[in-house]
Amino acid sequence: MAQLTGGDSSLLRRINSAVTLRALREGQVLTLTQLVGETGLSRPTVEGVIEGLIESGLVVEVDPAAAAVAAGTGKPGTESVRQRGRPARHFRFRAEAGHLLGVEIGTHGARAIISDLRGRTLGAYGRPIDETTEADERLALVRGTVAELLRRGAISRDTIWAVGVGTPGVVDSEGVVQLGTALPGWTGLDLANRLRRSFRCPVLVENDANLAAIGEHWKGAAVGRSDVVFVLAGLSPGAGSLIGGRLHRGFGGAAGEIGSLHVLGQEAEPSQLLSPSGKRLHDPLDEAAVARVLRLAQEGDHTAMDVRDRFLARLVRDVAALVLAIDPQIVVVGGWASGLAGVVEPLREQLSRLCLRPPEVQLSALGDAAIAIGAVKLALDHAETQLFSVEQ
Repeated sequence: MAQLTGGDSSLLRRINSAVTLRALREGQVLTLTQLVGETGLSRPTVEGVIEGLIESGLVVEVDPAAAAVAAGTGKPGTESVRQRGRPARHFRFRAEAGHLLGVEIGTHGARAIISDLRGRTLGAYGRPIDETTEADERLALVRGTVAELLRRGAISRDTIWAVGVGTPGVVDSEGVVQLGTALPGWTGLDLANRLRRSFRCPVLVENDANLAAIGEHWKGAAVGRSDVVFVLAGLSPGAGSLIGGRLHRGFGGAAGEIGSLHVLGQEAEPSQLLSPSGKRLHDPLDEAAVARVLRLAQEGDHTAMDVRDRFLARLVRDVAALVLAIDPQIVVVGGWASGLAGVVEPLREQLSRLCLRPPEVQLSALGDAAIAIGAVKLALDHAETQLFSVEQ
C-alpha cells in the first residue's frame, strides 16, 4: 500500500498529508489555491504535501484543459482562455491506484465485486456452488471466482488493498465462524486466515446479513437513514442492524440471528413450517423447493397459499422482535423471499399492529448484490483508515 508521508516521519507532516488527501478524495479536480482554501493550510505546505502524494502514487497532476472539461467549464478540443501569469496546477486523487474486493460466500454460490479506491464498481462475477459442497472445495471455488473476476478485468492481485467477505453464520471479530449451520464444515472455520493465504492484504470477514445492511445503507434502500434493520429472508431468516449509522454486532457477533427464535418453542422449525404437507422438508436448506411452493401460492393454489401465510406470519413475528428492541427508521427486506409478491404490505400492516412505532418497510434496492456490495464497503472502510491514519 502506498505511504502518505513521502518519507517524512513528522506527525505534522502526516496530518497535513491526510487533510490534503481527504480534500482531494472528496472533490474532483482541485487547484493549489482551492486546496489551500479547503484545508486551511499555507500554500507552501500544500505544495510540499502534494509533491509527496504524487510520489506515493495517490495523486496526479491533471492538464488544465482536461480539468476544465471534467469540471464542465471547457469543451474537448478547444483551448482554454489565456490567463496572465503562471497557469494554475490541477490535481486529482488517483482512485485507480489500488483496488478493493468484496466477496459473498453463499449457500448456493459465490459472488465477487472489484472496485477502485472510491468504491466505484469496476466488475463483478458470480458462480453457482452446490449447497452440499464441503468447506475445502467451497473455498477453492471461491478462490476460482475471484481469479476469474481479476482475469476478466486484467487486474493484478497485488493492487488489492483490502478484501471484505460475507458468510452465513456467527462470525467473531477475528473472522472465525463460531457457528455456521448453513454450510457443511463451516462451524469453527478460521475463514479469514484461510482466505488470507490467497492475498497480500487484510481480509475482513463479517456475517452476510450484517454486510447487506451496510450495503443498503451505503448505496441502496437505506441511504440517509441512521437506524436500519436489514432482513435476509429465507428458510432461517437473519438480520443485520445499524444503530446510529454503525453496525451492531453484539458481544459475540450473534446479534440479529432471528432465525433461531423457533427454538423457543413458539413455532415449528423452518423446514416443517414451509412444507406444504406440514411434514419436515427432505432438505431444510432446499430454498428452491420452497420457492416453487411460493410460486404455486401466487397462482392460487390453496395449500401453497397456506404455506405462504405461515411463512409471512413467522417472518413478521421475527422482525417485530428486532424492531421493538432497536426502533429502526427503516426495515429493508432482502434474500430470496424479497421477490415474494406481497411480502412488503403484510409486513407493514403487521408491524403497525405489533410495534409501538412502526418503521418504514422497503424491498432491497441492491438485490442479489447487497452482500457483496457491503463487503466492498467493509474493505473500503479499512482502506480509508489506512489512507487517513496519522499514527506511526
